[in-house]
Amino acid sequence: MHITIKYFGQIAEITQKGEESLEFSGALISELMEQLYEKYVPLKDKDFKVAQNQELVPLETQVSGNEIALLPPFAGG
Repeated sequence: MHITIKYFGQIAEITQKGEESLEFSGALISELMEQLYEKYVPLKDKDFKVAQNQELVPLETQVSGNEIALLPPFAGG
């Protein structure tokens, strides 16, 4: 499956990319994250949320969309 991953904030700084496309043959968001942790080791130590097709999802979610976003914590005021 072809997936576009978008990176924001400190996550984009780690990956040195705003977005990338990759092939993913797994089933769950957690499996996709393991693939990204292998590619970008410092991600393991960061706190962030995952969105699929612009909706926040837990890591146990089935990958069903073609757009995943990694979102750093939001600052509020």
